[in-house]
Amino acid sequence: MSQIRVALIEDHDLTRVGIRTALQQRGEIEFVGEAANAAEGLKLLEATKPDVAIVDIGLPDMDGIELTRTFKEAQAALEDPANTKVLVLTLQDDEEAVLAAFAAGADSYCMKNISFDKLLEALQVTHEGNGWIDPAIARIVLRQTRASQAGGDLAPASKTVIIHATEPEYSQLIEAYPLTERELEVLQLIVEGCSNAAIAEKLYITVGTVKTHVRNILNKLCADDRTQAAVRALRSGLVG
Repeated sequence: MSQIRVALIEDHDLTRVGIRTALQQRGEIEFVGEAANAAEGLKLLEATKPDVAIVDIGLPDMDGIELTRTFKEAQAALEDPANTKVLVLTLQDDEEAVLAAFAAGADSYCMKNISFDKLLEALQVTHEGNGWIDPAIARIVLRQTRASQAGGDLAPASKTVIIHATEPEYSQLIEAYPLTERELEVLQLIVEGCSNAAIAEKLYITVGTVKTHVRNILNKLCADDRTQAAVRALRSGLVG
């Protein structure tokens, strides 16, 4: 298995050293560099082109949300962009910050108190091209969705991109291509941030079967990846 090339952008010295040291001890990880602020972080990402960038949301010069947006927009403008994924770390489950991170284009979203084993799982899932969503963050998105449904047009305007209730086309898709009971079980575990291996273990099925279910779920929800499928599942109320 090839190593996952990881860069770290974190302003807190002890946290940065701790994560870097832990990552350097893992054979499946190649740690390519670190930065303590967004300006240096953007230079680091441009120079090293890592597979996954771990980005703290609370950077001093430019928050991790804006860094993610800036980096993604710059990559989109290139003829041959690096396929760097962004995993955002957030300290608190603040609704506004979480929803803004979704809107900025990050690929995965983790609470900062995540265990190191879970962080490794998130890195692996993200590197594979899927999204890893911390269960605490998934609950925030679901809570916001329900609030939007209850408030309707009376909700106050916000600079944050709000994940609204189900769009009509999503409802039509779900009615036309309903998910099976097993697919709903798999979808619930995707929202909870489980990898294919973890889903297989929990449901007592093979990883190959899980991949088949995931592929069917993505097709039925017209989603490009697991993150998009999870968001659409929360929007539509398919999972809770």
